[in-house]
Amino acid sequence: MSDTLTSLPVIRQFTPTITLRQAGQLAIVVAQHPLVNAAVALQGAQLLNWQPAGEQPVLWLSAQTHFTPGVAIRGGVPICFPWFGPAGSPSHGFARILPWEFTSHREDRDGIQLTFSLRDNEQTRRLWPHAFTLIARFCLGRTCHIELEAHGDYRMTCALHSYFAIGDIDQVAISGLGENYLDKVNGGRALTQQGDLAFSGRVDRIYTRPQPTSRIHDTRLQRTIEIQHQHHSDVVAWNPGAELARSMDDIADDGYKTFACVETASISNELTATPHDPARLGALLKILKR
Repeated sequence: MSDTLTSLPVIRQFTPTITLRQAGQLAIVVAQHPLVNAAVALQGAQLLNWQPAGEQPVLWLSAQTHFTPGVAIRGGVPICFPWFGPAGSPSHGFARILPWEFTSHREDRDGIQLTFSLRDNEQTRRLWPHAFTLIARFCLGRTCHIELEAHGDYRMTCALHSYFAIGDIDQVAISGLGENYLDKVNGGRALTQQGDLAFSGRVDRIYTRPQPTSRIHDTRLQRTIEIQHQHHSDVVAWNPGAELARSMDDIADDGYKTFACVETASISNELTATPHDPARLGALLKILKR
């Protein structure tokens, strides 16, 4: 799905390589650079595609997702703010279902930088009584750097809820997660693991002492996706498994087989923004050939 975004009708041409397009009812900024194809939805400032030249798409996007205002997009990199999961309503916060402003762009021979912003308004203050400004920056080329910058005076939890495209869930292993995790499938119990994570059924874990770098080792696609986590306290690993996927209308019944979520997050330790020091969360993505 993600690699078809470049065929959407053009609404506005910002530069020869950056355009505004329409998917369903949502506006999408599409970049077609010699080194990379990429796309970001204005709703949620959600990165939908990052595909370096000569590579398969790195991010997974459901062919059944809803491009409808106020409905979460299934795939890419949703920004969870100012809370993670069911800590408030809507789940994973409001930032991922609100329209952001496309504030700037820059490009050179190494790639493209896209910047988006979101500010508090009457709707957000009813849900969360804080003034804020969020800035999301995407530096897109042979690598992908995502940075979320949160200005204001508050504490929050947040995550870059990254969906990665894989060949087969039964043929991937994830390293760099650490040993300690909270098992949300098992009532949030604190457990430990040895070695890499291999998926068997539904997985929903918050790793509370992760290493700085996680890697998705993909036997089917013969590649490794590296995620360098920045300003985080946790890494979340998630896949719904067959049973839960069948109950989700925005994932095909067998769609769970082709993605794995490895999320840079701050959940067990809240992030703090102050008037003089914004909070940050970031990730650097790379493709490593096997």
